[in-house]
Amino acid sequence: MPAIRQVPRAELTNATMLAYFERLFGPDRDPITEPGTATGSPGDWWSVFANSEEVFEHAVNGFKLYRSPNIHLDPVFRELGQTRVGWTIGSQFVFSQHCKLLRALGVSDDKIKAVPAWQVSDLFNDQERAVLAYADCLSTGHGRTPPEVMAKLKTFLSDEEILEFTYIVSMYVMHAIMSRALKTEFDDRPEAIVEVDAPEGFSTADFLSSRPSDQR
Repeated sequence: MPAIRQVPRAELTNATMLAYFERLFGPDRDPITEPGTATGSPGDWWSVFANSEEVFEHAVNGFKLYRSPNIHLDPVFRELGQTRVGWTIGSQFVFSQHCKLLRALGVSDDKIKAVPAWQVSDLFNDQERAVLAYADCLSTGHGRTPPEVMAKLKTFLSDEEILEFTYIVSMYVMHAIMSRALKTEFDDRPEAIVEVDAPEGFSTADFLSSRPSDQR
Protein backbone atom coordinates (compact mmCIF):
# COMPACT_ATOMS: atom_id res chain seq x y z
CA MET A 1 0.00 0.00 0.00
CA PRO A 2 1.26 3.55 -0.64
CA ALA A 3 3.26 5.27 2.09
CA ILE A 4 0.75 8.10 2.50
CA ARG A 5 -3.02 8.37 2.46
CA GLN A 6 -4.99 7.73 -0.70
CA VAL A 7 -7.82 10.21 -1.19
CA PRO A 8 -11.18 8.52 -1.86
CA ARG A 9 -12.92 9.62 -5.01
CA ALA A 10 -15.95 10.71 -3.01
CA GLU A 11 -13.82 13.43 -1.37
CA LEU A 12 -12.67 14.99 -4.64
CA THR A 13 -14.04 18.42 -5.53
CA ASN A 14 -11.29 19.69 -7.86
CA ALA A 15 -12.47 19.75 -11.49
CA THR A 16 -9.11 18.64 -12.90
CA MET A 17 -8.92 15.66 -10.56
CA LEU A 18 -12.49 14.64 -11.31
CA ALA A 19 -11.86 14.84 -15.05
CA TYR A 20 -8.83 12.55 -14.83
CA PHE A 21 -10.57 10.06 -12.56
CA GLU A 22 -13.51 10.01 -15.00
CA ARG A 23 -11.20 9.39 -17.95
CA LEU A 24 -9.14 6.70 -16.24
CA PHE A 25 -11.64 4.87 -14.08
CA GLY A 26 -15.06 5.63 -15.52
CA PRO A 27 -17.96 7.50 -13.93
CA ASP A 28 -18.12 5.79 -10.55
CA ARG A 29 -15.09 3.57 -9.87
CA ASP A 30 -12.70 4.46 -7.06
CA PRO A 31 -9.19 3.02 -7.59
CA ILE A 32 -8.84 2.53 -3.82
CA THR A 33 -11.67 0.02 -3.65
CA GLU A 34 -11.53 -1.15 -7.28
CA PRO A 35 -7.92 -0.82 -8.44
CA GLY A 36 -6.78 -1.14 -12.04
CA THR A 37 -5.97 0.90 -15.14
CA ALA A 38 -5.82 0.02 -18.82
CA THR A 39 -2.05 -0.55 -18.55
CA GLY A 40 -2.43 -2.99 -15.66
CA SER A 41 -1.20 -0.67 -12.89
CA PRO A 42 -3.27 -0.32 -9.69
CA GLY A 43 -3.97 3.39 -10.29
CA ASP A 44 -2.99 4.56 -6.83
CA TRP A 45 -0.65 7.26 -8.21
CA TRP A 46 -3.79 9.31 -8.82
CA SER A 47 -5.33 8.86 -5.39
CA VAL A 48 -2.00 9.60 -3.69
CA PHE A 49 -1.33 12.76 -5.72
CA ALA A 50 -4.89 13.86 -4.93
CA ASN A 51 -3.61 14.80 -1.45
CA SER A 52 -2.62 18.16 -2.94
CA GLU A 53 -4.59 19.98 -5.61
CA GLU A 54 -1.60 22.16 -6.50
CA VAL A 55 0.78 19.23 -6.86
CA PHE A 56 -1.77 17.19 -8.84
CA GLU A 57 -2.42 20.00 -11.31
CA HIS A 58 1.29 20.77 -11.71
CA ALA A 59 2.03 17.10 -12.38
CA VAL A 60 -0.66 16.59 -15.00
CA ASN A 61 0.35 19.83 -16.70
CA GLY A 62 3.79 18.25 -17.03
CA PHE A 63 2.21 15.27 -18.80
CA LYS A 64 0.42 17.65 -21.17
CA LEU A 65 3.66 19.47 -21.92
CA TYR A 66 5.58 16.56 -23.34
CA ARG A 67 2.65 15.50 -25.50
CA SER A 68 2.10 19.00 -26.83
CA PRO A 69 2.18 19.36 -30.64
CA ASN A 70 4.53 22.30 -30.06
CA ILE A 71 7.26 20.05 -28.66
CA HIS A 72 9.84 19.37 -31.40
CA LEU A 73 11.71 16.49 -29.77
CA ASP A 74 11.33 13.09 -31.46
CA PRO A 75 8.97 11.09 -29.19
CA VAL A 76 11.14 7.98 -29.52
CA PHE A 77 14.12 9.89 -28.09
CA ARG A 78 11.87 11.17 -25.31
CA GLU A 79 10.61 7.71 -24.41
CA LEU A 80 14.07 6.17 -24.57
CA GLY A 81 15.15 8.75 -22.02
CA GLN A 82 12.13 8.24 -19.77
CA THR A 83 12.44 4.45 -19.91
CA ARG A 84 16.14 4.56 -19.18
CA VAL A 85 15.80 6.78 -16.10
CA GLY A 86 13.05 4.48 -14.82
CA TRP A 87 15.66 1.72 -14.96
CA THR A 88 18.57 3.68 -13.49
CA ILE A 89 16.54 5.16 -10.63
CA GLY A 90 15.01 1.75 -9.97
CA SER A 91 11.35 2.66 -10.48
CA GLN A 92 9.44 -0.36 -11.74
CA PHE A 93 6.47 1.92 -12.45
CA VAL A 94 8.27 4.47 -14.65
CA PHE A 95 10.29 1.81 -16.45
CA SER A 96 7.31 -0.45 -17.15
CA GLN A 97 4.95 2.32 -18.29
CA HIS A 98 7.45 3.81 -20.71
CA CYS A 99 8.38 0.44 -22.16
CA LYS A 100 4.74 0.33 -23.24
CA LEU A 101 4.93 3.79 -24.75
CA LEU A 102 8.06 2.85 -26.70
CA ARG A 103 6.18 -0.14 -28.07
CA ALA A 104 3.24 2.10 -29.02
CA LEU A 105 5.71 4.23 -31.03
CA GLY A 106 6.79 1.18 -33.01
CA VAL A 107 10.04 0.36 -31.19
CA SER A 108 10.77 -3.37 -31.33
CA ASP A 109 10.54 -5.61 -28.28
CA ASP A 110 14.20 -6.57 -28.71
CA LYS A 111 15.28 -2.94 -28.55
CA ILE A 112 13.05 -2.24 -25.53
CA LYS A 113 14.53 -5.24 -23.70
CA ALA A 114 18.01 -3.90 -24.50
CA VAL A 115 17.48 -0.54 -22.75
CA PRO A 116 18.91 -1.79 -19.39
CA ALA A 117 22.17 -2.80 -21.10
CA TRP A 118 22.21 -0.34 -23.99
CA GLN A 119 25.98 0.17 -23.67
CA VAL A 120 26.71 -3.33 -25.01
CA SER A 121 23.80 -3.60 -27.46
CA ASP A 122 24.19 -3.33 -31.24
CA LEU A 123 20.48 -2.48 -31.64
CA PHE A 124 20.81 1.27 -31.07
CA ASN A 125 22.12 3.73 -33.63
CA ASP A 126 24.59 6.52 -32.79
CA GLN A 127 21.83 9.04 -32.09
CA GLU A 128 19.92 6.71 -29.78
CA ARG A 129 23.14 5.85 -27.94
CA ALA A 130 23.84 9.55 -27.40
CA VAL A 131 20.32 10.08 -26.06
CA LEU A 132 20.65 7.12 -23.69
CA ALA A 133 24.07 8.33 -22.53
CA TYR A 134 22.60 11.75 -21.76
CA ALA A 135 19.71 10.15 -19.87
CA ASP A 136 22.32 8.43 -17.69
CA CYS A 137 24.04 11.79 -17.12
CA LEU A 138 20.74 13.28 -15.94
CA SER A 139 19.90 10.41 -13.61
CA THR A 140 22.94 8.59 -12.25
CA GLY A 141 25.26 11.52 -13.03
CA HIS A 142 22.89 14.05 -11.38
CA GLY A 143 23.33 16.28 -14.41
CA ARG A 144 27.09 15.98 -14.75
CA THR A 145 27.59 15.64 -18.51
CA PRO A 146 30.88 15.09 -20.35
CA PRO A 147 31.35 17.65 -23.14
CA GLU A 148 31.65 14.80 -25.65
CA VAL A 149 28.06 13.73 -24.90
CA MET A 150 26.70 17.24 -25.37
CA ALA A 151 28.76 17.71 -28.54
CA LYS A 152 27.29 14.52 -30.02
CA LEU A 153 23.74 15.59 -29.15
CA LYS A 154 24.32 18.89 -30.95
CA THR A 155 25.06 17.04 -34.20
CA PHE A 156 21.42 15.98 -34.54
CA LEU A 157 19.36 17.93 -31.98
CA SER A 158 18.68 21.66 -31.88
CA ASP A 159 19.20 23.62 -28.67
CA GLU A 160 15.42 23.69 -28.30
CA GLU A 161 15.23 19.88 -28.54
CA ILE A 162 18.09 19.43 -26.07
CA LEU A 163 16.29 21.67 -23.58
CA GLU A 164 13.04 19.74 -24.11
CA PHE A 165 14.79 16.42 -23.57
CA THR A 166 16.61 17.71 -20.48
CA TYR A 167 13.44 19.07 -18.92
CA ILE A 168 11.18 16.12 -19.70
CA VAL A 169 13.64 13.40 -18.72
CA SER A 170 14.61 15.24 -15.52
CA MET A 171 10.92 15.46 -14.70
CA TYR A 172 10.77 11.68 -14.89
CA VAL A 173 13.82 11.33 -12.68
CA MET A 174 11.66 13.15 -10.12
CA HIS A 175 8.63 10.95 -10.81
CA ALA A 176 10.73 7.80 -10.48
CA ILE A 177 12.11 8.98 -7.13
CA MET A 178 8.68 10.00 -5.86
CA SER A 179 7.07 6.74 -6.91
CA ARG A 180 9.69 4.76 -5.01
CA ALA A 181 9.49 7.00 -1.93
CA LEU A 182 5.68 6.95 -1.77
CA LYS A 183 5.40 3.30 -2.89
CA THR A 184 2.88 4.01 -5.61
CA GLU A 185 1.84 1.61 -8.35
CA PHE A 186 4.48 -1.04 -9.21
CA ASP A 187 6.93 0.52 -6.74
CA ASP A 188 4.94 -0.82 -3.79
CA ARG A 189 7.32 -3.72 -3.27
CA PRO A 190 9.71 -4.97 -0.62
CA GLU A 191 13.21 -3.59 -0.39
CA ALA A 192 15.48 -5.85 -2.45
CA ILE A 193 18.72 -5.05 -0.60
CA VAL A 194 18.43 -6.61 2.84
CA GLU A 195 20.59 -8.78 5.07
CA VAL A 196 20.17 -12.47 4.29
CA ASP A 197 19.94 -14.63 7.40
CA ALA A 198 22.97 -16.77 8.14
CA PRO A 199 22.59 -20.53 8.62
CA GLU A 200 21.45 -21.70 12.03
CA GLY A 201 24.36 -21.95 14.44
CA PHE A 202 26.52 -19.42 12.62
CA SER A 203 28.66 -17.31 14.97
CA THR A 204 29.96 -13.92 13.92
CA ALA A 205 32.75 -14.25 16.47
CA ASP A 206 33.86 -17.54 14.93
CA PHE A 207 33.78 -15.98 11.45
CA LEU A 208 35.93 -13.01 12.46
CA SER A 209 38.47 -15.16 14.24
CA SER A 210 38.84 -17.68 11.43
CA ARG A 211 42.06 -17.90 9.48
CA PRO A 212 41.78 -17.11 5.72
CA SER A 213 42.46 -20.75 4.91
CA ASP A 214 39.45 -21.76 6.99
CA GLN A 215 37.05 -19.59 4.93
CA ARG A 216 37.58 -21.39 1.62
